[in-house]
Parts: sequence; structure tokens; C-alpha cells
Amino acid sequence: MYFTDRGIEELAQRRGEEEVTLEWLAERLRDFVDQNPEFETPIERLAVYLARLDDEDED
Repeated sequence: MYFTDRGIEELAQRRGEEEVTLEWLAERLRDFVDQNPEFETPIERLAVYLARLDDEDED
């Protein structure tokens, strides 16, 4: 289990029943980076990963 799994589990437990839009999520990610600029790169990587999930493999 990774350390981040605890945060992911908490998110699922606390917010698992909610429905959110990707626009809402994008705004929360922007807010987080505004408050924590040192996390800009990992948030950027997560956003790109989520945006490209349906892309076909380039290999």
C-alpha cells in the first residue's frame, strides 16, 4: 500500500456518494495548486493522465 492510498481511501469514504463534474474537479485542482504551488508538477501530471485515459497506445 502506498502512502497516497490513505488519502484516496479517505476521499472515497467521505465523497464516494457525490457526483461531480470534471469542471468542478479542475477548479479544485487549480485551487489546490494556488495554495500549494510546490505540487504544480504532480497535479499537472495527474491532469494530463486523466485527460488522456482514452487515448490509444502509441506503441
